[in-house]
Amino acid sequence: MIRRRVQRSEKGAPKWMVTFSDLMTLILVFFILLFSMSVVDSQKFQALAESFQDRAIFDNFPSLIPAEHPSEDTEVNPNDLTEIEELMLDLDVEEDKEELDKLLQEVNEYLETHELQEEISASRDERGVVLVLQEQTLFRSAQAEVLSGAKPFLDKVGTLLGEIPNIVKVEGHTDSRPINTSTFPSNWELSGARASSVIRHLTNDSDLDAGRFMAVGYGDTRPVVPNTTEENLRQNRRVVIVISDPEYHPEESF
Repeated sequence: MIRRRVQRSEKGAPKWMVTFSDLMTLILVFFILLFSMSVVDSQKFQALAESFQDRAIFDNFPSLIPAEHPSEDTEVNPNDLTEIEELMLDLDVEEDKEELDKLLQEVNEYLETHELQEEISASRDERGVVLVLQEQTLFRSAQAEVLSGAKPFLDKVGTLLGEIPNIVKVEGHTDSRPINTSTFPSNWELSGARASSVIRHLTNDSDLDAGRFMAVGYGDTRPVVPNTTEENLRQNRRVVIVISDPEYHPEESF
């Protein structure tokens, strides 16, 4: 008696295709990450790789081709791509902070080299890098035209700003003594004109995008010290350049 062999149809793709598809998916994601980073920093790339290992993001990554036994397929984790995006954002934020730290260091080195620490200060707070320029450094009394002696420092700032895309806010401040001229009827106009003059110099001489800048004239409404002595009045007459930290939300203070 002749027995017929019964051929069983196998469901799904062969096992080697499952492995191959997963491998291609991982390679695709890898090259997308490389492309998004443009220039690979070895330390940051190592940090990213370690984060992948720690979080085991791809442990549950689904295959594009059904397995031979569907019941053995792993579940899809909808948070996988979100975690990748968060890692990339963390790297971008860290890079932005490093760029601001580098800018602050270069500004302070310039101030020390040219002995300008008495007239200009550079610091870092939650807003970003803050440069405070005293009135005598930039303008004559009751005027808003940038002095030639201040232009080298502003040119240095413009060069540094050309290397980063950060938003820049320029504030004009005066003391409490009133002013009433044909050009500046009050301290509001004077402070606003001084902030605008600084921006005009930066954008014209350094070829920076004017859309990155905002000019604000505060008049005498935000003194750093009481307007009670000549020295205090001098400190309150200033222009402040704030190179914003991308994580800071300026609308909270405007």
